Amino acid sequence: MPATAQARTTPVPQEQRVCLQDVAWEDYETLLAIRGERAGLRITFLEGELELLSPSVTHEGWKIRLRRLLEAWAEEGGVELEGFGSWTVKSRAVARGVEPDECYLIGPLMGEPQVPDIAIEVLWTSGGIDKLKVYRGLRVPEVWFWKDGALRFFCAGGRRLPCLPPQSAAARSRPGPHRPLYGGGEPDPGGARPALGLAQSSRD
Repeated sequence: MPATAQARTTPVPQEQRVCLQDVAWEDYETLLAIRGERAGLRITFLEGELELLSPSVTHEGWKIRLRRLLEAWAEEGGVELEGFGSWTVKSRAVARGVEPDECYLIGPLMGEPQVPDIAIEVLWTSGGIDKLKVYRGLRVPEVWFWKDGALRFFCAGGRRLPCLPPQSAAARSRPGPHRPLYGGGEPDPGGARPALGLAQSSRD
């Protein structure tokens, strides 16, 4: 009797998220210290709520694609861009802390930066802490969210800018110098520029 081959599929690891309430700031900093520089666990804090997230392989894949897109844009346009990965950005004064999937500073470094100019977040599963609320409180000038197959851009002041669908990303990854990648929008009335309006540093 001939042997029968059976296809086997390896399950794709899913994201794991744990949310805790009524967490003191000191406990948040203790968890950061215990975790140290080890990769694989992202910790977010918002006014006593704490989230522990272990990203899935798909999450990490999209993070790398977005990183490559932005870095290719910067190289093509001659924009000075420094990447800082999942830099822990936190402030006890506003009871917020976050670790972006990727983050960047634009232009030459001047002193010790407190927040990145651009943060990138892949929202692969629903639930958890409102990351935009965290970034607004920390006054990060520009945040990218990849969710449901599209890029969404937010500038300081909470203004949402036009989406960039995935099919447009490749076509728009080679704009001219200092041209917004997403292709439209006006500066925020409060002074923030549109997403990827990189003509000058967000720290100016």
